[in-house]
Amino acid sequence: MSRAMFEYTKAVLSKVSFDVRLFSKELKKAITRLLPHEIDELAIWVDSLIKQQPQLIPCLKLLNK
Repeated sequence: MSRAMFEYTKAVLSKVSFDVRLFSKELKKAITRLLPHEIDELAIWVDSLIKQQPQLIPCLKLLNK
C-alpha cells in the first residue's frame, strides 16, 4: 500500500508542477504521509524534476527540514 501512495504522490506532484504554490502544498502533504525512506526517495525525484523546472527551486527547503 505504501508504495502505491509514493507513486500516487509523484503523479500528483508532476501534475501540479506548473504552480509553485500548489507544488509546495502537495509536497508538504506528502512529507507528512510518506515513510522516512520514501521521503528520501522523493527528495531525489524532486531534485531531478527541479532540473527540468527551475521555478520549483524554493520547494527544496521543504525537503531539507
